[in-house]
Amino acid sequence: MFGLIGHLTSLAHAQAVARDLGYEEYADQGLEFWCMAPPQIVDDITVTSITGQTIQGKYVESCFLPEMLAAKKFKAATRKIVNAMVHAQKNGIDITALGGFSSIIFETFNLAQIRQVRNIQLEIERFTTGNTHTAYIICRQIEEATRKFGIDLSKSTVAVCGATGDIGSAVCRWLDKRSDVQDLILVARNQERLQDLQAQLGRGKIMDIDSALPLADVVVWVASMAKGMEIDPSVLKRPCVLIDGGYPKNMATMIQQPDVHVINGGIVEHSLDIDWKIMKIVNMSAPARQLFACFAESMLLEFEGWHTNFSWGRNQITVENMEKIGLVSIKHGFRPLIA
Repeated sequence: MFGLIGHLTSLAHAQAVARDLGYEEYADQGLEFWCMAPPQIVDDITVTSITGQTIQGKYVESCFLPEMLAAKKFKAATRKIVNAMVHAQKNGIDITALGGFSSIIFETFNLAQIRQVRNIQLEIERFTTGNTHTAYIICRQIEEATRKFGIDLSKSTVAVCGATGDIGSAVCRWLDKRSDVQDLILVARNQERLQDLQAQLGRGKIMDIDSALPLADVVVWVASMAKGMEIDPSVLKRPCVLIDGGYPKNMATMIQQPDVHVINGGIVEHSLDIDWKIMKIVNMSAPARQLFACFAESMLLEFEGWHTNFSWGRNQITVENMEKIGLVSIKHGFRPLIA
């Protein structure tokens, strides 16, 4: 059985969803209540591969909210994700993906060091961040979107914002080895990590966001910001492809200009309907088929019987593993969302 650990986009969203799901005791509560609320299994899931194989899963709502990071309630945030992991393990889930800020919290606060939770010994091999599949899908979206919108990648500049994160660094490695990109711009807050990444790649220009955006034919946004992305669209090149790999995604509503093509980064579409409710809650446009690539990674691992932490740690993703998860993604009927 596979599992998905997720969370909602805001306090207001959480209150509305709680009411819809029948959790009236959660519906009118403020942030302090949500800091204490326990994880809940709120959905049973059935997924069928195009091979004919069927698997079962469960969605674990962590009750984490991005406002916890904005309010610097870091202990509450880490406790939320760890408790959700314990809940998944206690319910016999073999492989569980961390979605949205769950994986970012893991990466930032090094949850791998937390092995003992009360009387439970966490079995780390039961969990995956899903970042390898997400990075692969974003790279495929770059390649397919540039072809669709007439941008020659071999003559293009790609700016990766959040380049030193787990997903961002993997995207940079793929673009360096697998895609014929003319120029690569590396954008992140930590200058030391940027210099390390530049040295590893043997290429890439380090810039701040304001300098990078006017030069980029493709912008990949995978920076971890609780409030989403805020840029001035007037500085963007025309044409330009924007891959919004953040959460919550807000580029498409913020930027509606001719020749600026916004793609919801890290989203896949399955070839067959999935029996679940959760993607309606997170407002996917085709909730029976569209989902986060990190969630799909746990499904792929269950399909293949790879009950292991395929994505774990920080900056450990290899191009080889991206290719490996990409092959089974295609095998079971997932494809990058480009529309």
